[in-house]
Amino acid sequence: MPTVKDILVSQPTSEQKSKCCTWPIWRHDPSTFEWTYTDKETCLLLEGRVTVSDSHDSVSFQAGDRVEFPRGLVCTWTIHETVVKHFNFG
Repeated sequence: MPTVKDILVSQPTSEQKSKCCTWPIWRHDPSTFEWTYTDKETCLLLEGRVTVSDSHDSVSFQAGDRVEFPRGLVCTWTIHETVVKHFNFG
């Protein structure tokens, strides 16, 4: 089973940014909630700051980061600042 250590956080290339900008946008105000990834998700944060944790570790990311979440990850999202992101499953 994947853990938060399997989340990939990077600075996107220009090509990756262009591709991400064609994806839908998701917005969410500060909150904490549990989430299970039934598919791989890739996203580009346009705004906000988030910490994702499991029972052992956590990873944080913010506006400007490209993030890949593995399929099967069970985690808790803590949104510290309102998030606006482009996202894609699959």
